[in-house]
Amino acid sequence: MAGNSQRKGAIKKSGKGNPTAGSGGRVRRGLEGKGPTPKAKDRPYHQAYKAAKRAEKSAARRPKRKTGTEAEWVAGRNSVVEALRAGVPVTGVYVAEGAERDGRLREAFAIAAERGLNIQEVTRSELDRMTGGAVHQGLAARIPPFEYAHPDDLLDAAAESGAPPLIVALDSVTDPRNLGAVVRSASGFGAHGVLIPERRSAGMTASAWKTSAGAAARLPVAQTVNLVRQLKAYQEAGCMVVGLAAEGEVSLPDLELGDGPLVVVVGSEGNGLSRLVSETCDQLVSIPMVNQLESLNAGVAASVALYAIAESRR
Repeated sequence: MAGNSQRKGAIKKSGKGNPTAGSGGRVRRGLEGKGPTPKAKDRPYHQAYKAAKRAEKSAARRPKRKTGTEAEWVAGRNSVVEALRAGVPVTGVYVAEGAERDGRLREAFAIAAERGLNIQEVTRSELDRMTGGAVHQGLAARIPPFEYAHPDDLLDAAAESGAPPLIVALDSVTDPRNLGAVVRSASGFGAHGVLIPERRSAGMTASAWKTSAGAAARLPVAQTVNLVRQLKAYQEAGCMVVGLAAEGEVSLPDLELGDGPLVVVVGSEGNGLSRLVSETCDQLVSIPMVNQLESLNAGVAASVALYAIAESRR
């Protein structure tokens, strides 16, 4: 009704005679606080916010390192002692109650104590369960899943060293001992890492660790979902890709690419390089041998090739 100053939008007279709209809600809101000041990283125009966004984009481009699916067990007195001697990253040593104390058991205990490893005594049935029924002879060791590098980490390692990249890639090498031998040779001859496919390939198991003689702790081993795609990525980064093959058009002593950015691909002893990998290589290189009927396993072939490349880089 007319003159009702309580209705919405009513006009009232101020003390100075100036008409103003009813503003109870507006004044009340103006007196209210706006809450705590947002953190720097939450303010869009702050440097901390921009830096956090850049970090998120960088993380999206490079996935986190991958680890194996589960821990592995080394069972048996000789195997455990050898693993401890080789510096395999054992996280715990387990001994069955009442196990006979012989020289191997005492040596395992001594190395474990020296490395500060936990030694646990469990029942024989419990040790059977943990090792999946393996013949453990009352002694077993637990190894954590291996942490694989990202393929780009190998290029970063080369950049940090100041030397042209040298990477060894394995194609369908399924014997973990061959993988360990390649890792050992790659470390010894100055390579910056080893690349393996996620599928149809040996992984860094306890056997590979032992064969590498501790080199796996010093040299990054990377995994890739698609080997051909990653080889092409290395080519785009400026690397030449050469594959070791019996029918190679270039003999290893005549290789002229050894002193530049290089990826050396090694295939399995039986089947060699797969067709797609072979077609992706810039050159196929053969290792000259007296008897053409003989073949070298992946570990030996990689060692010979890496030695020749190391000599060309001196």
